[in-house]
Amino acid sequence: MCGRYYVDDETAREINEILSNVDEKIKKAAPEKLQLHAKDIHPTEVAPVFMALNQRLSCSLKRWGFPGFPGFQGKQVIFNARSESALEKKTFRESTEHRRIVVPATWFYEWSRNKEKNTFYRKGQPVLYMAGIYSRYQDEDRFVILTTQANASMKPVHDRMPLILEKNEIIPWIFDREKTSEFLHKVPCMLERRSEFEQMSLL
Repeated sequence: MCGRYYVDDETAREINEILSNVDEKIKKAAPEKLQLHAKDIHPTEVAPVFMALNQRLSCSLKRWGFPGFPGFQGKQVIFNARSESALEKKTFRESTEHRRIVVPATWFYEWSRNKEKNTFYRKGQPVLYMAGIYSRYQDEDRFVILTTQANASMKPVHDRMPLILEKNEIIPWIFDREKTSEFLHKVPCMLERRSEFEQMSLL
């Protein structure tokens, strides 16, 4: 699963570079540059996401988490959705079909069964791209991050992980509805892990 992640200036630079490259290809002026304060992003907070706007790739600020409802495991906020069943669940189906997004992050966190905090990141790359979907609630766009079965790099800590996309999969995921099911069942790339518990043990 994914319950907290981190963004910083590097995340903003990567977002600006991707948008500038897209605008250069279609010969349009690049949008105003995004600036971010380095911070952890928690559910219910606003964060930048890639999305489709007027048939173009855009970046928008949206709130993380669908409102919870009675019967949904008692959760006040739904911040993850299982990719394997997203097209089957009423809460997520329409968004998965029509409102796909990508959530950029420098890294994300996961806690082990022993409550040990682990940081997961992509070696040699400044940003992770997590697949997501969004919907409209009370005049506000809200998103969830899609999760899938953990790969070998994640399994020692948790059995679920964000559905990680490659940079060249951002546009197909957002715009190509025919490939949605294929993406929902992809195996994410291997990640690197830092553990605060392991670091403290070395001191």
